[in-house]
Amino acid sequence: MQILLWLLPAALATLAAMAWVAWVGREKELSERDQERQRQRLEAALRAPLPKASQSAHTRERSSGVAVRPSEVRRTHDAA
Repeated sequence: MQILLWLLPAALATLAAMAWVAWVGREKELSERDQERQRQRLEAALRAPLPKASQSAHTRERSSGVAVRPSEVRRTHDAA
């Protein structure tokens, strides 16, 4: 039973956090003016052109996932 009492503060903190998040995240009433402003912002965002993708992303070779080292020039030393 004493072990369960150790869990009580954590359970209370969790319940308090859940209640706080539920209160902060509740849906708020918007006035007509705020709703119209949000509609206009959404419409402007949907009509805006999308940013162009960089050309370098399309010209790069696709990686095979295998690391390959460039070939090295091997020198042989002959003792004369």
